[in-house]
Amino acid sequence: MEKDIESYLENLLPASSGAADVLEKYAEINHVPIINRSSMHMINLILKMKQPEKILEVGTAIGYSALRMLEGASKANIVTIEKDANRYQEAITNIKEQKRDNQIEVIFGDAAEVMQELAEKKLQYDVIFIDAAKGQYQVYFDLADKMLMPGGVLITDNVLFRGMVFSNEEVPKKYKTLVRKLRSYNEMLVNHPDYHTSIIPMDDGVSISYKK
Repeated sequence: MEKDIESYLENLLPASSGAADVLEKYAEINHVPIINRSSMHMINLILKMKQPEKILEVGTAIGYSALRMLEGASKANIVTIEKDANRYQEAITNIKEQKRDNQIEVIFGDAAEVMQELAEKKLQYDVIFIDAAKGQYQVYFDLADKMLMPGGVLITDNVLFRGMVFSNEEVPKKYKTLVRKLRSYNEMLVNHPDYHTSIIPMDDGVSISYKK
């Protein structure tokens, strides 16, 4: 049933074209984790309504989501962080090919370390998108909270992690710590006094948090 719904919603979306289509196919062939098309469409809807000037992305991969976010926020400046050297270089190449390097800055390094440096500079963002090491989401949130402006939006991908976060079935041993951390993260978000949060059961789960 869930897969049928996902397929139905996916098929309703207009076909990807140009760079987006190329990057989606590349990611599929090379097993690069990028955000699902339906989730990306929802994020761009939020961006169109919000019209942010400054976006911080935690987890660049090959630059797909950063490039796609400019569809929803065409005038935004995006800072995005990637710790994998190969993906960092691929992202740089992909962004330059689309002539978007004047709007998208890719920073190489550990996400928490880079975020700490940005926070120390007292930089502020209208939207922060977290899509990196899931076991570190709480760390990323604590740093993101310092930089997200009141009225800003925090978006976190993969918060339901393959359905394991809400499943009553036994979680495989290798994922137990991760799932425990994600459950704790989700509970923290929905109960945080400074945020209004909704968790959308789309693809691998996306949380949308509005900072009061």
